[in-house]
Amino acid sequence: MTESSAPPALPVTFRPGRTRAVLLAAAAAIFAVLVVIAVILPDLNPGERVSFVFTGALLSGALVLLSRPKVIADESGVTVVNIATRRRLAWAEIVQVNLRPGDPWVFLNLTDGTSLPALGIQPGIAKQQAISDARALRALADARSGSEHG
Repeated sequence: MTESSAPPALPVTFRPGRTRAVLLAAAAAIFAVLVVIAVILPDLNPGERVSFVFTGALLSGALVLLSRPKVIADESGVTVVNIATRRRLAWAEIVQVNLRPGDPWVFLNLTDGTSLPALGIQPGIAKQQAISDARALRALADARSGSEHG
């Protein structure tokens, strides 16, 4: 991109804030509703009550896990935290930061020829924020790795 804006100060964390808020609120609501149901239904035996609470905890845990993605940039590199994985990258390993129209999240092209999805920057609910975050990460990667790509 041709923006000449300065990269953000480090350390910086990029995460889909609105998506995370929706997921965490839904997790809390689901858990609360299932616990209330387990408590107020008079015909449930203790095993059924426990199964309601367990189901609520399981569903809530899945939503909390979905809210986990983030990208943390610091002086020495980038940590990409996706749903079930965490990967640490040195700045020199990042060749390009991509967020093309229609992409569900940012992809980092790496020096080993692979591409790493970075779910912490996703345009789902907040497209403009994701574009801004992708530009900021791209500016940081360009400044730190010394590469001359666009």
